[in-house]
Amino acid sequence: MSLSAGKKQHMKALSDKRGVIAAAAMDQRGSLQKSIAAAKGVDKSAVTDEMMSEFKIAVAKVLTPHASAILLDPEYGLPAAKKRSKNAGLLLAYELSGYDNTQPGRLPDLLPNVSAKRIKDWGGDAVKILIYYTPYEDKKINDIKHAFIERIGAECETEEIPFFLEFIGYDPKGGDEKGPEFAKIKPEVVRKSMQEFSKPQYRVDVLKVEVPINANYVKGSSVFKGTQVHTMAQAKAHFKKCAEVATKPFIYLSAGVSNDQFTESLRMAAEAGTDFSGVLCGRATWKEGIPVYAKDGPKALEDWLSTEGVKNINAVNASLAAAKPWYAKLGMKKV
Repeated sequence: MSLSAGKKQHMKALSDKRGVIAAAAMDQRGSLQKSIAAAKGVDKSAVTDEMMSEFKIAVAKVLTPHASAILLDPEYGLPAAKKRSKNAGLLLAYELSGYDNTQPGRLPDLLPNVSAKRIKDWGGDAVKILIYYTPYEDKKINDIKHAFIERIGAECETEEIPFFLEFIGYDPKGGDEKGPEFAKIKPEVVRKSMQEFSKPQYRVDVLKVEVPINANYVKGSSVFKGTQVHTMAQAKAHFKKCAEVATKPFIYLSAGVSNDQFTESLRMAAEAGTDFSGVLCGRATWKEGIPVYAKDGPKALEDWLSTEGVKNINAVNASLAAAKPWYAKLGMKKV
């Protein structure tokens, strides 16, 4: 598989000298607004656009010197993009936050005033899309999602900008995705999703994937909570099986878990011998700074990020020693 010259240049901008993607994520919108509001003890409507931008600027300024790239959103994140470190590439989100909850299937939609061309014009090095996806969903709903991704892939191909696709698994029956029952089917949800979106018609360049297990339910993990769904050997086997079906480079996302849980998951991925190409890690590095910002403002947040946030991102970076260059998955020599 070959990449266009334009896509290659952007991929270089997003990765470190080893060809590993060590990216920070700060494109949260609705969830960040709710979290700040809860920490302040106010209604969500009281969290202004200025507050949202202010929070993102602090994260971009302090954490990007320790990252190969940062993921932001065009709604509140463009001022933060200008404050990022010169070493860091830029990914921009293209999807509307959340999903259509007026009908079943968690159908996605795009920001109405954004396009792949505009993302490129704003200095973006990649287009990022998040969709909620499970192979256990109704085929008609998944067909809509497949066509949705095909359109975006074609758009990115035209603009010669990399396409990063993030898919989050869910239970179509409404079960708890953090509970043990979902943990049992999660490996299959992740594996089949990776297999599907590796197909050439989607033109995805990097798969942004969940770890296939919930480390809280893996006996022997450092974050084991007492209910066993998998043994350590089974967990590592799931990591390996998922990696083997991907024909595109893939990176792990933190999915809102704690820093300890994410780094433990990365340790398992490394010991399983998976050829992952890095991470896109958000809340695991900065979410504990939300109450600091809510109480004492942006300067206090920057101070917290400079100590605890940097410690968190460096813990994730230390877990990337086993990561493989993104171009190796494509059978390419160093670019």
